[in-house]
Amino acid sequence: MQQQVSVITLGIADLGRARRFYEQGFGWTAVFANDEIVFFQMNGFVLGLWLASALEAETGLRRAGTSGAFAMAHNVPARSDVQPVMDRLVQAGGTVTRAASAPPHGGYRGYVADPDGHSWEIAWNPAWAIDDKGHVSFGL
Repeated sequence: MQQQVSVITLGIADLGRARRFYEQGFGWTAVFANDEIVFFQMNGFVLGLWLASALEAETGLRRAGTSGAFAMAHNVPARSDVQPVMDRLVQAGGTVTRAASAPPHGGYRGYVADPDGHSWEIAWNPAWAIDDKGHVSFGL
């Protein structure tokens, strides 16, 4: 079976607020939107923001009040890019959950939660190459 992810969908409470966070904070452009969902074409997959009530009805799952123990990552090409991205995300409604710092294993990273509590790591890893299309290659 091919190792790939097609769509990641996040349950959100307020579509306008979430859309502003991703468009203003990351600078992304929606490729589709209606009253319940917004899609962003990413580098090889689609990110969806779907009203939590509609997502719960679709999946049959109910949120336990939190987004769970996971984090998505947005890798940047240089160490100096981490803090400006975090700052833009905060200006767009995010909350810093861990200030930018250098972890023991190398690189530089910080964490910002979107307005619905989804965790985003903003990271620079000198061993991970990012190509012109934004694809990250795992490397050690």
